[in-house]
Amino acid sequence: MNSPCSRSFDIRWADLDPNGHMRHTAYMDYAAQARVGFLNDCGFTLERFQHLRIGPVLFREETRYLREVCANEHISVTTEITGLSPNGKHWRIRHRIFRTNGELACVVNVEGAWLDLAARKVAPAPAELRDVMRNGPRAEDYAEFTPPKTA
Repeated sequence: MNSPCSRSFDIRWADLDPNGHMRHTAYMDYAAQARVGFLNDCGFTLERFQHLRIGPVLFREETRYLREVCANEHISVTTEITGLSPNGKHWRIRHRIFRTNGELACVVNVEGAWLDLAARKVAPAPAELRDVMRNGPRAEDYAEFTPPKTA
């Protein structure tokens, strides 16, 4: 899968701030929904994650706002993998949010890992999930990376 995965959404009243445009946290909500939707489409539903006793956890979320998104607009959110660690524990994903007219409105970059829900520690993904991430939609600037050591 080389092209980004894409999902569409209609902006809701609850997504707006007092200025009449989409509030900052709504961008992250739609990015998360697109990310979860990609995993669901690949067979990794909430139930499947619970069965495997593993789930995604975010360590970093970076958002760059470029254009306003207003009430009643229709947006599309793309998902592409920008990097994976060699051991399959850590990942980086980029979401691009486009307005109805095709203008790029926002870029959301996230860094995360797979969390063993019993041990409450970062763990390698099961083989089938590693395959999904390795064969998923890759960004042009995709790069393998080694995560920094934490204190």
